[in-house]
Amino acid sequence: MNRRFAPVRVFGSQGYQKRAQAVGALLLCVVLGTAVSACATGDDAVASGGTFDFVSPGGQTEIFYDPPADRGTIGNLTGENLMEEGQTLSLSDFEGQVVVVNLWGQWCGPCRGEVDDLEKVYENTRDQGVAFLGVNVRDPQRDKAQDFVTNNNVAFPSIWDPSMRSLTALGGSYPTSVIPSTLVLDRQHRVAAVYLTALLAEDLQPVVERIAAEQ
Repeated sequence: MNRRFAPVRVFGSQGYQKRAQAVGALLLCVVLGTAVSACATGDDAVASGGTFDFVSPGGQTEIFYDPPADRGTIGNLTGENLMEEGQTLSLSDFEGQVVVVNLWGQWCGPCRGEVDDLEKVYENTRDQGVAFLGVNVRDPQRDKAQDFVTNNNVAFPSIWDPSMRSLTALGGSYPTSVIPSTLVLDRQHRVAAVYLTALLAEDLQPVVERIAAEQ
């Protein structure tokens, strides 16, 4: 049976403001062809080991998969490097590393709100064997997505996936209509956590560090 890890959260005034923005982001999250309620109903999320199978979490926006032996693996997420045309990026490039996968779009207000927090966690945990891999979706104008990366000083790489084809690696039941969303994969690239909301560094970093420390 899965157990959920709930890190303690302490917010300053800025944290409260960003938390309010994150909650608002969930309520107003961009839904591409489907209502948000379609991906927020049903039983609790489960992982049965083997292939990752997301089950709608009944309104939860933070889902944790424990113990590690019960986690499922996603397929080999792969696609063209957003910033390096003709170069391929793949999840398999990060063998043995914890990988934080973030689905984002430059058109997405909540994505703009969380990008500095993601970059902060990336810089704070990269020496612990943690990698970040963005997946830029629904951005047919590549130059606009590239400008987003440059203007926000994002150091981690992203796959350019305007058609969202690469997301078949997440399985047919993953709610790709909710942007932004984030998955934290352990060193075996099993799904340890899923976030269906914009994130704060203080929420994400303790979870990433805990997963990086797993033996």
